[in-house]
Amino acid sequence: MLIESISGVRGTIGDSLQPAHIVQYASALGTYLKSKGTVIIGRDSRPSGEAIVRIFSATLQWMGIDVIHIGIVPTPTVQLLTEKKNADAGVAVTASHNPFPWNGIKYIDRTGLFMNADQVQKIMSLKNLTHTSYKKSGEFGSYREEGTALAYHIDNILEIPYIQADKIRKKHFRVVVDAVNGGGSLALPALLKTLGCDVVEVHCTPNGNFPHTPEPLPENLKDLMDAVVKHNAHLGMAVDPDADRLAIVDEGGRYLSEEYTLVMALKTVLSKTNRKNPLVVTNLSTTLAVDKVTHRFGGRILRTAIGEINVSSAMKAENAVIGGEGNGGVILPDSHLGRDSLVGAALILQLLTDENKPLSDIFASLPQYRMSKKKVEIGQSDPDAIIETLKKRFAQKETDTTDGLKILDQDRWVHLRKSNTEPILRIYSEAPTLEEAESLGEAMIGEIKRELRVKSGE
Repeated sequence: MLIESISGVRGTIGDSLQPAHIVQYASALGTYLKSKGTVIIGRDSRPSGEAIVRIFSATLQWMGIDVIHIGIVPTPTVQLLTEKKNADAGVAVTASHNPFPWNGIKYIDRTGLFMNADQVQKIMSLKNLTHTSYKKSGEFGSYREEGTALAYHIDNILEIPYIQADKIRKKHFRVVVDAVNGGGSLALPALLKTLGCDVVEVHCTPNGNFPHTPEPLPENLKDLMDAVVKHNAHLGMAVDPDADRLAIVDEGGRYLSEEYTLVMALKTVLSKTNRKNPLVVTNLSTTLAVDKVTHRFGGRILRTAIGEINVSSAMKAENAVIGGEGNGGVILPDSHLGRDSLVGAALILQLLTDENKPLSDIFASLPQYRMSKKKVEIGQSDPDAIIETLKKRFAQKETDTTDGLKILDQDRWVHLRKSNTEPILRIYSEAPTLEEAESLGEAMIGEIKRELRVKSGE
């Protein structure tokens, strides 16, 4: 299945994603850019990425656009360089956490933010043009490879005002890294070594041969958790194939929820910022622990619809000090406005340095919540109609309808939203215990099934 969405396009190589599609998507971008300017392209480590970059680059060159290829890098590296090097657009060739043999394309605006829904829709509308303005040979765009992108990214992180590199280096942290042989395989170990860490590399060969399901969830990270204990490490770090998400394992080999990557990172920033009433931006389904820690430091919270572009756009508009999403995505404007596992890693090492105690103790000191994630198949039923009915049913409750329906209580919530790619409704819920969170989710599933029965006439 070929999936086109606000995130760009994803498909399975040789099946739904063919060479002709790559030409179409590149031509559409070139037309959108009016066949001029410079595009920076980087990719994750999937073997198909090399061919996609070649086709995409050559197509842009035929349209008179200059291409800079920065190689196998994290997606946030592409975002950073697109902004800082004043390119007209960026392209990340990646299928994010999708397994092999998926691959895809993400479009990046000249600001370094992912293109928004309107921009992506405009590009998609241009991909089937019957006539594309290709150039004659003397008018081709140029192509060059740039091998300094990772060094530039690391230097950028070292300049973040909240990072005290010399103090971190004195700690000599031992860190185990599982990069799932993806785009972060070179970048994350290089950053950690620059910060004086003893790095144990697990699955850090950037060949795209994922040794386990690539999403950095606990069921996929047994090798990392075992290696942390075996090597007596201070912590473990895991990233997804394009290295925009970061998951953490404590010194005892215990997986800490991805939700708490952002919580720990923002604690570092809020403890050091000199801003009054600092603003933190996150999405509707991120843990309440973000609110609790932010308020502890006198800060404010703004919640957006789910999606990196929604969070980063609000951060830019409202001058937020930090933000991100509960999937391990940390966004720090002092670096750039994109989810960045390297930024998250540096901020967490700074927290360990500042607090001078084991990661498990730091985690235990944070507000504790547990999350449940469920889904309901709805077949041919209209998801919007179901959500609208439930909005009316829960009108007396405190709700947020920015993205679906979120019902809030003092220390718990349940969030219902539709999928853009499947006939399902997603239900996220959170409470002080997993049992309570599961109960909230099951209760909402009951309400949805009740509505499905009504609509089917049962």
